[in-house]
Amino acid sequence: MSGHAVRSILNLGFLLMAAMVMGQSLPPAADASLRRGLQAQQQGDFTTAIRALEEADRLAPNQLHVQRPLLFAYLQAGRVPDAVRLGQAAAARWPRDAETHHGLGLAYFKTGQNEEARAELTAAAKLSPSNFAAYFDLALVLLTMQDYPAAVHALETAIKLDPKDALAHVLLGRAYQNTNHSQDAVQQFRTALLLDPNVPLGHYHLGFAYESLGESERALNEYRVEIAQNPNQPEVRYRFGHCLLDAGEWQAAIPQLQRAIELDGRNADAYYDLGKALLMGNQTGKAIDALRTAIQLNPTDPSPHYLLARALEKSGNQVEANDEWVRFNELKKAHPVTGGMATGRNQ
Repeated sequence: MSGHAVRSILNLGFLLMAAMVMGQSLPPAADASLRRGLQAQQQGDFTTAIRALEEADRLAPNQLHVQRPLLFAYLQAGRVPDAVRLGQAAAARWPRDAETHHGLGLAYFKTGQNEEARAELTAAAKLSPSNFAAYFDLALVLLTMQDYPAAVHALETAIKLDPKDALAHVLLGRAYQNTNHSQDAVQQFRTALLLDPNVPLGHYHLGFAYESLGESERALNEYRVEIAQNPNQPEVRYRFGHCLLDAGEWQAAIPQLQRAIELDGRNADAYYDLGKALLMGNQTGKAIDALRTAIQLNPTDPSPHYLLARALEKSGNQVEANDEWVRFNELKKAHPVTGGMATGRNQ
């Protein structure tokens, strides 16, 4: 699960204050345990917080102002099954409590139950329409589900509630990018970087948007800035190398693609691009190795077979080259929607 959702549940000021006030109606021993638990929770000691809040729950069962912070303490401590169990019971008992639905939605999200998370976070947003975090976390679920139009709506609402949240602008830019509104995406990424020049992957996303608009130089500049800030992100290295290759700078692309592979050896596209760059540099043997690995990682992509056939021909291995041409044509016919190319690439 993305850390962004965790970021939003850590803002527990409202929950803690409400529990403190309502805790005054508890029996003295339960109230003392509640206060101990809330103090530990504010200090980040979630083990102590859970122990004290569970004690308060035993002494005064089925109290919203006890179970609600306990739900979030379970989430903060990584005890997700306990959070799901408690959240389900609490949401059934208090169906109009927005924060309970919010916490349960986050618990579902952490377990990969995205449909359930969507339902709970939608309920939280409806019950508390001025709650930025509910819309923000709902958008994270929608982005994970690749429901980009719905994510746009959630993020536009979140930004109306808090226009200075840089990360929300980045996520809205991503949603715009995935709905083919690249110019709108560029504007959101620029806004995010104005609000926070160090917003995570802000320059990377801006670079990707420029690249999709065919503005290679601008894209390369943004990738360079992101790499300076974030040198060990494999996807950033890959996109930088890919953009260099598309711009005809195959020599500069090779070390970037090699570094991307060092950071993530499962990226078939990085091996494909590396093979292509090496072939352009007449390093045929190394190109063949890279392309064979690309095929192992993504056997249904026709493109590596095309380049591998060319590389094998170049090396004088016509028999294996013919096998690759056959495989390429078979896979090409299997992907008519993309004009025969699984990835839509030009060979």
